[in-house]
Amino acid sequence: MKIEDAICAFCGCLCDDIAVEVTDNQITGVDNACTLGAARFREDLKNRLSEPIIRDGEGWKDISYDEAIRKTTDLLLSASRPLLFGWSSSATETQAAGAHLAELIGGVIDSTTTVCHGPSILAIQEVGHPGCTLGQVKNRAETVIYWGCNPIDAHPRHMSRYSTYPDGYFTKKTLQSRKVIVVDIRKTESSDIADMFIQICPGGDYAVLSALRTIVRGRPEVVPPVVAGVSKEQLLAVAEICKKTRFGALFFGLGVTMSRGKYKNVRNAIEFVDELNRHTKWTITPMRGHGNVYGSNEAFTWISGYPYAIDYSRGIAFYNPGETSAVDILRRRECDMCLIVGSDPGAHFPGFCASYLASIPTVLIDPYPNATTHLATIQIPCAINGIDAEGTTYRMDGVPIQTRKLIDTNYPFDGDIVHEIHRLVAAERRI
Repeated sequence: MKIEDAICAFCGCLCDDIAVEVTDNQITGVDNACTLGAARFREDLKNRLSEPIIRDGEGWKDISYDEAIRKTTDLLLSASRPLLFGWSSSATETQAAGAHLAELIGGVIDSTTTVCHGPSILAIQEVGHPGCTLGQVKNRAETVIYWGCNPIDAHPRHMSRYSTYPDGYFTKKTLQSRKVIVVDIRKTESSDIADMFIQICPGGDYAVLSALRTIVRGRPEVVPPVVAGVSKEQLLAVAEICKKTRFGALFFGLGVTMSRGKYKNVRNAIEFVDELNRHTKWTITPMRGHGNVYGSNEAFTWISGYPYAIDYSRGIAFYNPGETSAVDILRRRECDMCLIVGSDPGAHFPGFCASYLASIPTVLIDPYPNATTHLATIQIPCAINGIDAEGTTYRMDGVPIQTRKLIDTNYPFDGDIVHEIHRLVAAERRI
């Protein structure tokens, strides 16, 4: 059986044109997917954990799902300040269940947003977001800027589906006419195919954006000859291209959000786009990484009013990134239990956070063994969104897409696991 138009939920592109061949309830072929997406559909499935496991001395032993869920519930009930982290590879329904669980137990819930595009959200909260859908970029954009990101490596089909190569409804022969500008601290695969590459000094994003804003505002005479390694001539050329473009799109990545300046860089980028909108039409979009990290921000905001780093210990939702975010709570050794869903902080958090996770009860709900498995007390494998589970997933531009279930397995949906933990906690507390 060949399933057309399947959804790849690996990254924020959420490509919806994947053709998957299924034989005897096994995925035997994948077309249209990039290398990362194809591996998710085929090779990665061989590495799944078969049963829940619990640490037994220096090793592990298998346990049932009921026992794993019961022990997780007991750990949450006995904790005074539990941390619920991850969620970016889960369906939005699971994320909503996690937010309700955090409220019930008075814990802290945070997503991988905290270590990627959290600064983008802080900037958007200050100055707004002149964004659009990826379909608008494809159909209208004459100039595309990639700032602090390398889509060929991180989002392999972004250029071919949405920005650089495809013809749009209002744009024809875009391969010849559409201009692509890459701004980064080093040459990358993406800069090699760009029409213009602007190499800036590390940490120079804020200064370069300020210079571009100044030129667009009409005060080029105050810009020095060189700004963060970029010549004034290059800055004038970029500003002129941007002003003459009828529709432009700026995409930015972690090179902007996680370098010196953080959310102030993003705010400056948004205000640069606002300045351009005095002359023409421009939009700006963060290059969200995980398949549904955007969905976690949406679900948490519906329920609590805040997009991430939410602390329910006061009995109400409290939000203060830098205080209530996962890395800061682990750094201060505040939490005494951690539930991780669809994430691998052991591979990406600072070393002191990983070592502290190993010293407290940590439960991981994830299909695969990963670096966090070595720190965990219990791991519960679950179904994979878009393969043997289905649910709502948000693309990087905020468009919700329903993933499809392609094969049947005995793995439970992670949303069902979280719902069952919620039910047991509520029953124990007679709520």
